[in-house]
Amino acid sequence: MDPTNNPKKMFLEIVKQLRQLIAEENVSVGGKLPSERELAERLQVGRSTVREALRSLELLGLIETRRGEGTFLSDYRKHRLVEVLSTFILQESKSKEDVHITRHALEKDAIYTISNSKRLYELHIWDAFKEKLMVEEIIREDIIREIIIISNNRLGLKIWFLLKQFAGEPYQEIMILEEKSLWIQLLTAMQNGEEHQAISLYNEWLLLINRGDV
Repeated sequence: MDPTNNPKKMFLEIVKQLRQLIAEENVSVGGKLPSERELAERLQVGRSTVREALRSLELLGLIETRRGEGTFLSDYRKHRLVEVLSTFILQESKSKEDVHITRHALEKDAIYTISNSKRLYELHIWDAFKEKLMVEEIIREDIIREIIIISNNRLGLKIWFLLKQFAGEPYQEIMILEEKSLWIQLLTAMQNGEEHQAISLYNEWLLLINRGDV
């Protein structure tokens, strides 16, 4: 079937081409997209078709149109789509449990990856984190996010951000003293390449924050 005769396929094709264009021109968050007219010319489709695709992406919070200025790329992590979907998708306890399991798997994989890479576990950032844990207030999410970033799993990081929003767990809370102690031990285990010990300490930390008294 010719995709031009199928509105759904036409829309998906335009979205795909827009994504390629954004990647090719290295448009970052907050960056301006080409005008509607220019997009229609470059994608070789009608302006009304481009307009509908842009409108849909804006409703999803992926782009932002500013009157008199143009269309700009939004930060996908800040849009409310995840919260809207969660009201429909995550009504069953099993679905919520799957979200937790998947997110924890990504976090454990990042810890395992770093613990098995001399280049990664010898980075000075781990000593810096341990020093901060001893003297500063630390948000739980900050360390987890850095671990996944440093593990260099870009897709995993994007999925993790979305799952974190679904999960609704207290990752935005400040670590208490008992948590800090666990994380200093965990980071030390990673630095020593002791992946099993690091994962064990991570599991202990999960039990602690899920007790409901921290």
